[in-house]
Amino acid sequence: MSSSEAVHEAVEGEDAVAPRAGTVRLEHVTHQYRRGGQSVTAVGPVDLTVPAGEFLVLVGASGCGKSTLLRLIAGFERPTHGSVRVSGAEPRPGESAGVVFQTPRLFPWRTVRGNIDLALRYAGVDRGQWPERRAELLARVGLEGTDRRRTWEISGGQQQRVAIARALAAENPLLLLDEPFAALDALTRERLQEDVRQVTAETGRTTVFVTHSADEAVFLGSRIVVLTKGPGTVALDLPIPLPRGGADAEELRDSAEFAELRAEVSHAVKAAAAA
Repeated sequence: MSSSEAVHEAVEGEDAVAPRAGTVRLEHVTHQYRRGGQSVTAVGPVDLTVPAGEFLVLVGASGCGKSTLLRLIAGFERPTHGSVRVSGAEPRPGESAGVVFQTPRLFPWRTVRGNIDLALRYAGVDRGQWPERRAELLARVGLEGTDRRRTWEISGGQQQRVAIARALAAENPLLLLDEPFAALDALTRERLQEDVRQVTAETGRTTVFVTHSADEAVFLGSRIVVLTKGPGTVALDLPIPLPRGGADAEELRDSAEFAELRAEVSHAVKAAAAA
């Protein structure tokens, strides 16, 4: 039995009555689009279950369908075949998950405070609670004291922190991140990886993260799924037995276990892309 099948069976048994909030289930999912009058399969078939609280990383070469799967989970698109369920229901855009994109997509005419407050309003948070919730969110991503600054006055890394805070504003149990650090320098990327690892551990949210990087995947994930080249299917489903809390980031990255897992994932990505 594969790791994916084992997870699926475990969750089936556990959720026989109702799935836990944050559980993601993809069953026989295939997604196609039209190009030049022809139907092109972008991803699938994929069967995948993400238990509540897991940090799943989707990794693979460009064009393998990672971002497509994320959009399907977010509810931005519907699968051509199969079904996607989040907490037992069809995903609803803007409601089922907080989403962080490759670029921050902030409103430049608003301050940091304005961007967060808008997210709180859409999340249905009572206006009287905004100051406390805003302060809590900015503190969680290390941006205390920046609320009155314009978005163009802060660095790219800080802008992406605001985007993460905005995604956390709605207290839904699922967080989706689509290569959020791809455009950042190496030092900023590592710092934000550490932030996301800590934030998701503290909140206990189910997280699905898309990346090209084996290094980033092993550092962040409690589980990694490597996709084949398009149309993407599951080439490797690998649990990551590294400590999730209390571990020093540098010690973790320098450990032999980390190096072995990174090499295994890197090899799997290259083999899947070449197949």
